[in-house]
Amino acid sequence: MAINKELIKDDLYEAVNGAWIKDAKIPDDKPATGGFNDLVDEIDKQMMADFEDYADGKKTSDDPRFNEMIKLYRVAKKFDLRKKVGPVPLQRLLASVTALDSYADYQKQWKNWVLMGMPSPVSFDIDADMKNATVYALFVSSPSLILPDKSYYEPAKKDQHDQLMKLWAAMVKELLLKLDYAEEQAAQLIKEAQAFDALLAPNVKSAEEAADYSKMYNPQTVAELAASTDQLDLAAVIKQLVGATPDKVIVMEPAYFKALDSILKDHFDLFKSWALINVVRDNASYLDDEMREINGRYSRALSGSKKPVSQQKFAYYLARDIFSQVAGDYYGKTYFGPQAKADVHHMVEQMIAVYKQRLTNNTWLSKATRDKAVLKLDKLGIQVGYPDKIPSLYDHLKVDELESLIANLNQLSIVASKEMFSRWNKPVDRMRWEMSAATVNAYYHPFKNIIVFPAAILQAPFYSLKQTSSQNYGGIGAVIAHEISHAFDNNGALFDEHGNLNNWWTPEDSAHFKELAQKMIDEFDGLPIAGQKVNGKLTVSENIADGGGLSCALEAAKEEDDFNAQEFFINWATIWRMKATQQYEQLLLSIDVHAPQKLRANVQAQNQADFYTAFDIQPGDQMYKAPEDRVNIW
Repeated sequence: MAINKELIKDDLYEAVNGAWIKDAKIPDDKPATGGFNDLVDEIDKQMMADFEDYADGKKTSDDPRFNEMIKLYRVAKKFDLRKKVGPVPLQRLLASVTALDSYADYQKQWKNWVLMGMPSPVSFDIDADMKNATVYALFVSSPSLILPDKSYYEPAKKDQHDQLMKLWAAMVKELLLKLDYAEEQAAQLIKEAQAFDALLAPNVKSAEEAADYSKMYNPQTVAELAASTDQLDLAAVIKQLVGATPDKVIVMEPAYFKALDSILKDHFDLFKSWALINVVRDNASYLDDEMREINGRYSRALSGSKKPVSQQKFAYYLARDIFSQVAGDYYGKTYFGPQAKADVHHMVEQMIAVYKQRLTNNTWLSKATRDKAVLKLDKLGIQVGYPDKIPSLYDHLKVDELESLIANLNQLSIVASKEMFSRWNKPVDRMRWEMSAATVNAYYHPFKNIIVFPAAILQAPFYSLKQTSSQNYGGIGAVIAHEISHAFDNNGALFDEHGNLNNWWTPEDSAHFKELAQKMIDEFDGLPIAGQKVNGKLTVSENIADGGGLSCALEAAKEEDDFNAQEFFINWATIWRMKATQQYEQLLLSIDVHAPQKLRANVQAQNQADFYTAFDIQPGDQMYKAPEDRVNIW
């Protein structure tokens, strides 16, 4: 596609992607289409066709874990059978909620409810201890709200709050009526569930607050945590879940636990209605197709998607997500292979070498901090393509094709939850993947100091042997360096080479870094898009990583004999192309730690001096930004 390079002077993103955006069609079952989304669609088609062949017996596998995944796919596809059976499997679950008369009754069931993924006023998780990253610790936090984020409950968003609550209530009412609840009873349940949600909302963290990892680590003894409420025995359920009383529990939301007693006290009826409706919402899609369509209305309204996904795609997503590492292993070995894995691993090592050189030559860090930063890079774990081994959990996930989908999912949840809690106080498996290889994404884990690049992202426009080196560096090179940069963003910089929350900066360097981070916040904060504005604090860590990634990839690209700055920046803009519904764009502005795609492409390019020379951008051009206003940290 020909690009008018003169238009780049006014808007890089629009010049590169404008013609594509004009013609692109958003699939009815998606809120967006574009670079990442297109790859997802292709992989979905590929994998669904394979799942279908295995389910029909056209292909066979000698991997028992893979065969259990295909069994779940077959069970999930039995929509006609579920229509005949009706709501009985869900009504069995609801009976256990209806039978509750007090918190004492709930306490007896609490452990089992947590293992099954049923509603709980406390969310439990196992992850590396942030101060001793070699051992798994227990983390606690709040449950989810009805609306996407705490900010939706603030006066400034009252109209949006009321509109979304109305949509949610209408959907839930229809679900309850289909489950044979009387109209008055349904209305009462909805009213009480919303009242309990309103008690939660002021005390939980917003997406912006949760994005600050420094506020996440608040260790308490079990006794201190248990003192949060007299209504439930937290100490007892923790001992049941992990088999012992931990020395400490990491409290991610201390304000929530300070309020927990007042949230629960004298509000059992509200809690019970909230729990019942959550059970309905969590399971209604596993009944017949009509219930699945109704149960998705609220989320589709949030995102702007027009239709639910097809029955086949629903079954595929369900099986793929529960057997995520099995699906990823299959995808990686079938469509990626060991040679590509080795090639990209080498590219990652190249980018780390470039980053190390940049750190060594850094002019604003002291030698002490610089040396620690280089040490952190030396210890950085690299995972590319697909994992070398699949966790033993997947040997224990068994599917019974004669049981209902809900019964199977509950049993699978129990097995997975037990395995998670069994990791408490055990050594951390640093190389355990937390993302399927079939996922179009990448990540850095600060508690483990590792970067992960699944096979699915390692294709055009990010990476291809058919692209020039400059295009590849503007694509996957920038993504690789982005993930490396997360080790040194405002969150990653808090963790040392072992993944421990540990200040390794001199006070002067730390203060200077905070000044630079504030410049990045200010650069994005308030930028208008989709009828709203960007939150610079919410997106700062990803913006720092984008800036460092682009700058580092650019330096690496310039080492190549065939370097072409225009190709580099054009492919950088290409990978961020997206056409989305306005509802989805506005939702992302509230909850996503990434800046909008267009701004990721344009603003970070504006921060690079080479961008100006590549396209002869001068003062007066809309893409021009004065040198003193350009933000460069890494």
